[in-house]
Amino acid sequence: MGILEVKNVNKRFGGLQALGNVNLSVAENTVHAIIGPNGAGKSTLLNCLVGKLIPDTGSVMFDGQSVLGRKPFEINQMGISRVFQTPEIFGDLSVMENMLIPCFAKRDGAYSMHAIGSVESEKDVYEKAKAMLEDMNLYDKRDMHSSSMSRGDKRRLEIAMCLSQEPRLLLLDEPTAGMARADTNNTIDLLKQIKEERDITIAIIEHDMHVVFSLAERITVLAQGTPLVEDTPDNIKGHPKVKEAYLGETQAV
Repeated sequence: MGILEVKNVNKRFGGLQALGNVNLSVAENTVHAIIGPNGAGKSTLLNCLVGKLIPDTGSVMFDGQSVLGRKPFEINQMGISRVFQTPEIFGDLSVMENMLIPCFAKRDGAYSMHAIGSVESEKDVYEKAKAMLEDMNLYDKRDMHSSSMSRGDKRRLEIAMCLSQEPRLLLLDEPTAGMARADTNNTIDLLKQIKEERDITIAIIEHDMHVVFSLAERITVLAQGTPLVEDTPDNIKGHPKVKEAYLGETQAV
C-alpha cells in the first residue's frame, strides 16, 4: 500500500466526465509523475488530493487516513504540501519575511504580521527560516523584495516555504512552467537534492518530458480522465498507447 491511495475516483462537471474511475498508488519515498495531454484531468485530480474539489465518488487516502471532506489547511497539517504552477509567494514582502510566515505557522499554528518587527526575540523561528534559505541558496537574497526575484528563485522560495511545514508528501504542479532551460535544470537538481536529503515522497504533474524523465521513478499517464498506463520511465518511453494518446502515434516520448 502506498502513502497515497486513490481508488475509483470520479468527478463530473455537468456533462463533462473530468475523472473516470481513477486509481493511483504512490509509494512512500518515491518520485511519481502524472502526465497526460491537456484536458486529461491532471489538475482536477490534484485538486481532489488537496481538498479544493471533492470527488463525486471514490476515496483518497493519505497514510491510511481519508482526506475527503477536510479543508486544505487540515490536509496540509496531515503532511501534504502543494507547490502551485505559478509560485504562491507574497510579492510585497522580503524573501526572509516570506520564509518566516510558514515557520511561525508550523510552530504556533498561525502567523501575525506584527511578529516581523519583533523577530529578533523569536530566535528559534528565525534560525529555522535562515537555515531553510541557506539550504536553498537564497540567504544572500533575504532582504530582496520577493517580487523582484527570478522565476527560478521564486520557485525555490516557494519550495522552501512548503518544506518548512515538514511535509511527508510534496505535490508539484508543473514546477518548471515558464522557466528558461537553466532555471529548469537548477530546479531538477534542487528536487533531486530534496529527495536525497529528506524523508519525503514527491508527486509531480509536468508537461516537460525532460523534467519527468530526469526525476520520476514511476509515471502514470492520464487520458480523458482515466489512467491509461502506469509504469517505469523506460517502459513509458516506448509504450504505443502513450505515444498515441499523449504525443501522437508518430512521435516518441
